Amino acid sequence: MGGSLRPPFVRRPPPGPCPVVFRPVMERDDFAELLSRVTSKIAGRPMDASLAAFLEAEVPAGGPLFGEIRDACHAAVEAGWMCKHEAGGIRFGRVLRPGPELAGFSVDVVHMDDVVGPHHVHPRGEVDMVMPIDAAATFDGHGAGWVVYEPGSAHRPTVQGGVALVLYLLPEGAIEFTEE
Repeated sequence: MGGSLRPPFVRRPPPGPCPVVFRPVMERDDFAELLSRVTSKIAGRPMDASLAAFLEAEVPAGGPLFGEIRDACHAAVEAGWMCKHEAGGIRFGRVLRPGPELAGFSVDVVHMDDVVGPHHVHPRGEVDMVMPIDAAATFDGHGAGWVVYEPGSAHRPTVQGGVALVLYLLPEGAIEFTEE
């Protein structure tokens, strides 16, 4: 028999641009390092509307750091280590526990599709990075960008208009789910 060692199942890509988007998967430690570029900017700042304005200026939705975090989240969801739990039509998970490398913030990520989530209280506040998957998707009425809830605030997280990923930064990981 001689000849080629090439297996008979080799496929050639179709002509034209490739429709597949390659997203390299980031490990948790690398993701923590990436997020520390945000948490180091907000450490010690008041959890209020001025923080949202600060984040919009420092890490805008159209900027490279926001895009890098968004792409890392999509790749991690596709890889199965982010948003690996599901309840009530919401995929979710605590990605990183609070610690000094994140200035005391925990990181949770949710995947929501036109759904109202469970009521909860933010004892120390909450910083949300809104990443619409569908262009019209909003989180609590906000499109792509940052939303900040003050300490003691509460809400039912709501995504309307399609699908969105939302990354939550919680000081000391503090969140209290209620029966409301």
